[in-house]
Amino acid sequence: MDAAPISPAQLLTQLRWRYAVKKFDATRKIAPETWQALEEALVLTPSSYGLQPWKFVIVEDAALREQLVAVSWNQRQVADASHLVVLCIKKNLSAADVDRFVRRTAQVRSVAPESLAKFGAMMVRDVVDGPRSLVANQWAANQAYIALGNFMTAAALLGIDTCPMEGFEPAKYDQLLGLAAKGLAATVVCPAGYRAADDKYAALPKVRFPLDEVIERR
Repeated sequence: MDAAPISPAQLLTQLRWRYAVKKFDATRKIAPETWQALEEALVLTPSSYGLQPWKFVIVEDAALREQLVAVSWNQRQVADASHLVVLCIKKNLSAADVDRFVRRTAQVRSVAPESLAKFGAMMVRDVVDGPRSLVANQWAANQAYIALGNFMTAAALLGIDTCPMEGFEPAKYDQLLGLAAKGLAATVVCPAGYRAADDKYAALPKVRFPLDEVIERR
């Protein structure tokens, strides 16, 4: 069944509307059905090989979010936004991670796991044993940023504000959220909610280089 697309004009309107919110309205919360769609958007993010080397931690505890402010360069978005997503990587991917994905693929597509043996072996040779294994965590982080972009675009289309943040102390996040014990590492943070009426940045024009300086055709 074909999806009903939005118009090009609608897409550009929402992308021009979004910005990195500096001040959220702490009194406004995202409706449950809208948030559920955004969580599904995270899950639907594409990744290399489809391996999904990530975990998305939704921090709901208000006291914990206040603790995170102190290790987020005191940026209040972490506590004041309706929701807080910490995009984490799975560190040091192993053959067991590949096998888990192969088994999931076999289950979803109703095929025998043995039929995917060559595919699984290829992934192990590349990500686990090959040259990419030396930069596997950076490779996983690259995938997490795909999820970040997908999440932010989906949010904008639903009229939800976001603020991608690298201004935080990853090791402190790992400690406060108990990530290291699970083989995870915080990579990037994205609060989501609604902009405050007095956030002066909302009205500032976007600063982008002209299209003909950024897009090159061959």
